[in-house]
Amino acid sequence: MSYPEPPSDPHDDFEPAELSGADEPTEDDRRRMFRRRRALAVTAVVTVLAVGCGFVAIGWASATQGAPSPAESAEDSVEVQESAASADTTADPDSGLELDWASLSTDVAAQMEYVEQNWDSTWSDEYGFIDENDCMNLASQSLIARGWVEDDEWWYAVGDAYSSSAAWRSSTAFMEYLESRPDLATALTDDQRDQVKVGDIVQFDWDVSGDRDHTGIVTAVVTNDDGSIDVLYAGHTDATWDRSVDYAITELHPGGDVYYWSIAD
Repeated sequence: MSYPEPPSDPHDDFEPAELSGADEPTEDDRRRMFRRRRALAVTAVVTVLAVGCGFVAIGWASATQGAPSPAESAEDSVEVQESAASADTTADPDSGLELDWASLSTDVAAQMEYVEQNWDSTWSDEYGFIDENDCMNLASQSLIARGWVEDDEWWYAVGDAYSSSAAWRSSTAFMEYLESRPDLATALTDDQRDQVKVGDIVQFDWDVSGDRDHTGIVTAVVTNDDGSIDVLYAGHTDATWDRSVDYAITELHPGGDVYYWSIAD
């Protein structure tokens, strides 16, 4: 976006009169020029903040905060209040809603703490990293943090994500794994958002082919004034915290499908 030019100093394009024809500026001249440039720089910064952000806020919303997420965006370090985010979630892919840690069970809190600490990581000595396709690897890690234990189908190779089991690292294989394990999770469609909760797993089928192309971890479920429900998620590839599901399936991948796994307590 473009920003308005900062207010100009009527004398900004001119040197002090005593410098005309002089070879070297005096120390007083340098001080005057520095003060004028500093004032203009401050004005420009304030203008950008006011116009670009609409407001100035301190901190950024995440569970322990003020620290995340999770931001599209998280990188802006700006706290977005729930009421503002719910007005247009598709306009702000990483909204940074504040997570109410007190409402979470110990296991889910541990899971979300792990996700918050690792959503933008690019390597793990314990779990490794899959270049350009690490979303399911992170989701699996979060479930270990939650208390899940490995089994014959879902397991990881220490430091080598490429050698971990298919169910650990592949979104489609993980879907098939959970379909055979109703004790671990219950499948939900997008029409069942009212049953989705923080810590659940969200999966996307970008091309509506029946497989799963992307996986994330639900970070927030927001009920708006009109009764509609927004689901936010975190994940790897690309690094995301509090991204809107609606943004993902309308802006990033228009027409894509979304599904959820309600993780058993």
